[in-house]
Amino acid sequence: MIICIVGPTGVGKSKLAIKVCKAINGELINGDAFQIYKGMDIGTAKPTIEERNEVPHHLFDYVDPTYNFSVFDYQTNLRNKIEELKGKPLVVCGGTGLYLKAGFYDFDLRKENKESIDMSKYENLSNEELHKILESIDLEESKKIHMNNRKRVLRAIEIYLTSGKKKSEIIASQEHKLLYDVVFIGLSKERDELYDIINKRVDKMFELGLLEEVKGLMEKYPHSLRAFQAIGYKEIIQGLDNNVSIEEIKEEIKKNSRNYSKRQMTYFIHQLPVNWFNDLDEAYNYIMKLMKEGE
Repeated sequence: MIICIVGPTGVGKSKLAIKVCKAINGELINGDAFQIYKGMDIGTAKPTIEERNEVPHHLFDYVDPTYNFSVFDYQTNLRNKIEELKGKPLVVCGGTGLYLKAGFYDFDLRKENKESIDMSKYENLSNEELHKILESIDLEESKKIHMNNRKRVLRAIEIYLTSGKKKSEIIASQEHKLLYDVVFIGLSKERDELYDIINKRVDKMFELGLLEEVKGLMEKYPHSLRAFQAIGYKEIIQGLDNNVSIEEIKEEIKKNSRNYSKRQMTYFIHQLPVNWFNDLDEAYNYIMKLMKEGE
């Protein structure tokens, strides 16, 4: 049995995952799209070195920010890691629902020939312009993705350009059966409490040196990297490039983090069979009961 811990940003997923791993002598696999990248630590709320020394961690600090790590890449690496660690108790933890669903379910993703596709011409288009392009190539998918969800709109366009197939058709042709014995455990909070946690978390990130972390990355890499679309990084990079005040940048990060948490919850509720808990200890006790019953 694999335990997969999900939920919106800031609810304590990593804390629960480490606690479970220590109790069952398990190993923790990353399920977050941006904790994959080296050097992006504070803004992604990556487990600290001290925490990673407590239990084995996998797929953290895995690639440089210059690598466009895709859903296909995650699916391949997660499945390889599960095979490599066969026989050991595993906990997968993260907030990127699409990655987790692609990894655990029978999505037939194919390696994309990205070298032949130039997505740069889409970078300067407005959200409305991008959505109209998606409408023209995949009307069904455009109805599912909000115009302001720029990342998903771009991804759907990229899928069509690289594969020659509409994302909606690819999804419709697959049965989406679970390939593994997985139990999904979700942590959540009431909205006001969650938003307060997120706001305080952003303030804490700045105290820990988020601004300095991003400035260091800006000196080493092009500002247009896909990795830098992560919340916290894109706002600081765009803000510094356009002389926006730090307080304005901070408020933009808080707003985007709150909006992202809503999108995360929507995805998890509708796309995965999650057992939800508002209390970390209750979730932990439930997991321990499951593990005992499965012995």
